[in-house]
Amino acid sequence: MVRSGKTYDVAVIGGGIAGCAAAYFLADRGLSVVLLEKGEIAGEQSGRNWGFVRQQGRDPREIPLMMACNRLWQELPAALEADIEWRRSGILYLAEGEAEMADYEGWLDHARAHGLDSRLVSGREAAALLPGMARAWAGGLYTPGDGQADPVKTTQAFAAAAARQGAEIRTGCIVEAIETGGGAVTGLRTEAGEVKAKAVLVAAGVWSNPLLRGLGLDLPQLRIRATVLRTKQAPDKTALGVWSPGLGFRQRRDGSFNVAAGGLVDHDIGLDSLRYAWAFRQGFRQHRRQFRLHLGRPLVEDIAALFDSRAALKRCLAKHRVLAPAPDPAKMQKGLAAFHALFPELADLQVDHGWAGVIEATPDAIPVLDALPSLAGLFVATGFSGHGFGIGPIAGRLMAELIAGDEPSHDLGAFRFARFAEGLPLAPESAI
Repeated sequence: MVRSGKTYDVAVIGGGIAGCAAAYFLADRGLSVVLLEKGEIAGEQSGRNWGFVRQQGRDPREIPLMMACNRLWQELPAALEADIEWRRSGILYLAEGEAEMADYEGWLDHARAHGLDSRLVSGREAAALLPGMARAWAGGLYTPGDGQADPVKTTQAFAAAAARQGAEIRTGCIVEAIETGGGAVTGLRTEAGEVKAKAVLVAAGVWSNPLLRGLGLDLPQLRIRATVLRTKQAPDKTALGVWSPGLGFRQRRDGSFNVAAGGLVDHDIGLDSLRYAWAFRQGFRQHRRQFRLHLGRPLVEDIAALFDSRAALKRCLAKHRVLAPAPDPAKMQKGLAAFHALFPELADLQVDHGWAGVIEATPDAIPVLDALPSLAGLFVATGFSGHGFGIGPIAGRLMAELIAGDEPSHDLGAFRFARFAEGLPLAPESAI
């Protein structure tokens, strides 16, 4: 139920990790907060990722934020009063040959500049870090200070902690539009009625773009689908999070593995693909081998929506209370086969279940973390481009600082909303 007559200090749209973390840090400051999620907490990409918490391989612009976030992760189990399965157990990227090793060496220049504990390892060292592999590697990149956590448990723990601090968490409530007046936000229109608020934080993942478009704001953002599987339980093998050119995995505390065929994602072509083709051109050229493009129903639905975009958005939000695309069976088979080939002694380990998630990507593959000066009281935290889980806690804290009127504890210039309109080429910077 919507509480009539009350005006909140902040209304947060989105029950992913960034939105829930922001609600927690805002409520901890004593602000009145309501968080609205159309489905369930951690129902979409924040609960569907691999669970890596990594500084390693980050875009250089994200490294300072992620280093601070790594320290924050170590405090979260106590601060949130929850078991989030946090382990500071290291992440290892494997290299098939000298080309990958050269890429890792190039990225290390950024790591060294920030004092990060990343280092190159030889093929022999990689084998020692991950014993039992059935093939040799040229070497790898290793960051012992990185870790992993359970995505669903962590996001839900932030929501629960926010509620203990006084925030209202409303699930199953669609936000239909952001309301404005006099050059400022005034609240939200939801399926349950009006919510009045002095400030609004849009942390709605793939739904951020259509909500902002309703205000005449243009956010270049495309949707990417990725598939993950979970195996049955196995004996303890490794505490590392591991990525190679064809495989990514981590072993969970219960012994099961999260496994994905590394580097392969899907994009369903829609009108946004055409709208933002120029903005994404450079990044797509750099990584085109990682993408599979699909032409079909999404484009037809987008064209139909042109005739009544507001009603079409409401129908789409209601249809996808929880955006849960079917996993790709071929990718699951490919990922499991690669895993079995790497560890023949686990060849009998079978799939327990699989899932897919939809990632919101920006042209430069870094998020928007900003206050929008064109509309007072409007804030945005979105576009995490497939690596938002690990950085989500610090993103939430930084947005709380912005919304409270404090000077952010980190420079957010690289994450400004206005960069998309400045005419500069947009592409990832030295991320691996």
